[in-house]
Amino acid sequence: MHVLLVEDDPKLAGLIQKTFFNEQIYLEIAYDDLIGKRILEQRNFDSVILDISLPGNGFDLCAYIKTHWAQTPVLVLTALGTLQDKIAGFHAGADDYLTKPFDFQELILRIKALTRRNMPVNSPRYMQLHDLTIDMDAQVVRRAGQLIELSKREYDLLEYLMINKGRIVGRSDIFENVWDLRLETNTNLIDVYINYLRRKVDRDFDQKLIHTVIGRGYTLRES
Repeated sequence: MHVLLVEDDPKLAGLIQKTFFNEQIYLEIAYDDLIGKRILEQRNFDSVILDISLPGNGFDLCAYIKTHWAQTPVLVLTALGTLQDKIAGFHAGADDYLTKPFDFQELILRIKALTRRNMPVNSPRYMQLHDLTIDMDAQVVRRAGQLIELSKREYDLLEYLMINKGRIVGRSDIFENVWDLRLETNTNLIDVYINYLRRKVDRDFDQKLIHTVIGRGYTLRES
């Protein structure tokens, strides 16, 4: 499941992202409505979680999403909890409405229920970049049709990079989301596994997909 969260509170967004990752729900974050629109125009999502108390107008963004991607469920997550606020949210096209403070487990249950309604039966979870494909249900990776054998940790790392394709992910992000650990600055563990992936995913191909951004982290993208 691939979900976009539009939320201007970085701390809350990070907590939601980590909680969702543990549930195998992969969250991409936009911190304002303009970034949210740009990301939506680049990638497809199974659902959107939207804080309507954004710089700009969250209600307008909700309406924009439902105009352009009518089948994508939108869950409004906001501190605005009056009846009038809820009416405005549903009039803008929201499929569900949850007020802050909230229980993380309830958010998970609601987003799973919303997404399930819009998924065809037995729909596979599938991601692709160039000629690299990942079947997330079977955990099968192929490059130009060739099967790539990966260890579980190599697969988890590649899947995390694919979920964030085009974005730079830092070492601390990888440690927290793939190893579920705090970053230890004196270890080269991530570098070792990135090299494992490069040998298996990139070495035999002209188009390199795994890139190091010096001082910032790693990204999965076409050259």
